[in-house]
Amino acid sequence: MLNSILLLIGITLMYSAPLIFGALGGVISERAGVVNIGIEGMMTIGAFVGAAVGFYTKNPWIGFVAAGISGGVISLLHAVAAITFKADQTISGIAINLLGAGFALFLCRLFFDGATMTKPVSNKLPKLFGKDVSNPLLQNLNVDITVVLALLFTVILWFILYKTKWGLRIRAVGEHPAAADTLGINVEKVRYLCVIVSGILAGFGGASMTLAIIPQFTPTAISGQGFIALAAVIFGKWTPHGAYGSCILFGFAQALTVVLGGGNFAIPSEILAMLPYVLTIVVLILFVGRSVAPKADGVPYEKGVR
Repeated sequence: MLNSILLLIGITLMYSAPLIFGALGGVISERAGVVNIGIEGMMTIGAFVGAAVGFYTKNPWIGFVAAGISGGVISLLHAVAAITFKADQTISGIAINLLGAGFALFLCRLFFDGATMTKPVSNKLPKLFGKDVSNPLLQNLNVDITVVLALLFTVILWFILYKTKWGLRIRAVGEHPAAADTLGINVEKVRYLCVIVSGILAGFGGASMTLAIIPQFTPTAISGQGFIALAAVIFGKWTPHGAYGSCILFGFAQALTVVLGGGNFAIPSEILAMLPYVLTIVVLILFVGRSVAPKADGVPYEKGVR
């Protein structure tokens, strides 16, 4: 019984890590007033770059960093469209999702002889516990290092947002950009930086999937995790700790599909596969009206217009 519980906890943490990175990216972007629906596309390009660089360099850490950079680069397109050109942020995010998936597949075919998936990486990101641990209980709690990194980034983002002057500026820009502007805060600069950091975190989330959970990029490596992460942002009321807890809940739903699917339960696999997405819809129905987004979230700022 204890082994099963530890196994369920380990799988929950494993699947929640990519969601946490994506959700943190959504939190910092929307706290600055920019809706980032493009998390899915940023995670997808990060998943490919992480796997590809990890395969060619044989160093998963280089792949992980490269994935973050690639997510930051593609997020810059969203920043330019949404902040500089005042484009509709929802449409821009959807375009990023399409671009991320298409560009990742194009590059995959280019670098892997026309294949739609990368070759498996020889070295994955390390785990805290594994088969070499003598204690059989710890072997079941076989969590990736990305679980620790996700928690660390959550604490760092919480500290920045609520304990530093820079965090106060970010929240001011997301709530009252005109008032922040009159105090000498460069609204565009803050929003640009937050959107780019959002993309970097989303890239990390994609790499957490292809360098820790599965050993390669496939077209379905990122299949809805970005949207689940956005639901976690809403469920978590646009706070790092709230988003973290929400991602743990969604990770638990994913873990249930794995555990129940591998047991002798008379539950169709199609029903189990739907569980995380059904939970996402339920959460949005129950909590979207109760969660209050930053007042200027999704509203382009024009200097001199209040």
